Amino acid sequence: MRITEAFHDRFVLSFEVFPPKSEAGLERLCGADGGVLERLCGLGPDYISCTYGAGGSTVGRQLDILDRLKQDGRTIPLAHITCIGNTLSSLRAQLERLLAHGIDHLLVLRGDLPAGWESTRGDLRYASEFVEFIRREFGGRFTIAVAGSPEGHIDSSSIEADIAFLKRKQDLGADYIMTQLCWDMEQFRRWLDAIRAAGIHLPVDAGVMPVLDPASTLQLALSRNGCALPRELCRLISRHWVFPHPFAKDADDAAAAQKRADFREAGIAYTIRQIEAYRAMGVGGIHLYSMNRYEDAARIVQGAGLAKGRA
Repeated sequence: MRITEAFHDRFVLSFEVFPPKSEAGLERLCGADGGVLERLCGLGPDYISCTYGAGGSTVGRQLDILDRLKQDGRTIPLAHITCIGNTLSSLRAQLERLLAHGIDHLLVLRGDLPAGWESTRGDLRYASEFVEFIRREFGGRFTIAVAGSPEGHIDSSSIEADIAFLKRKQDLGADYIMTQLCWDMEQFRRWLDAIRAAGIHLPVDAGVMPVLDPASTLQLALSRNGCALPRELCRLISRHWVFPHPFAKDADDAAAAQKRADFREAGIAYTIRQIEAYRAMGVGGIHLYSMNRYEDAARIVQGAGLAKGRA
């Protein structure tokens, strides 16, 4: 089954994992006896996506993980792939290698520009060109997901321009949209209405970053994505503030450990409420960034009623 068929049949559940840098981390993720992948598959996801490091630094490990999922056979493996720093011939070779391993689902991205880069330094400039290239070279052999940015891509001149790029990716052959993280539910609703008004009809898979740690929440929102922090989430961070600040390695706060534990519990509940809000808006699925951890992911999808046996 292709993921596009699943969107027509049911509310889709999926996870994202990333290739660990160490052999021990890879074993924890891919181990055949109680590894994270095996346990995530037990939750009944429709697919699991795997990223790779900047500049393709862990693309080999990505393929190891995708192979493990393919061999398990319980879910669809999906490869993240970027055009940054790549020639057309190298991209063609990567895509042919994926097909040789039975991997035919992709998240097609430009990729984040490293510091000092003003272009992709490759043959393609945008994800839309990459989608066009894949369809021209491989026809319908791949199912293609593309990224959507509910608050506008950080490099885009406006959200209207960003939506126009998204429409172009649809018109060139994308199959569905996977959104970047967004904690601002009102903005997400406005964006969803706007893309539909613009003629974008593709299924939307909402990317959800679990709220588990104040420092990582702040870093993800501000350092990479320029995301808004809604009042409820700000208050959650404030109520569990670790002094002098959440980024301090040696917190001058006797209650730091308890505050972090309490924040984690409150953050899991917050994430479950966010998923419920997404479902009420009519998205096609939830793509949960697992951060290679099973327990938090399991608590969230079970609490949201999305685990195996879900309605």
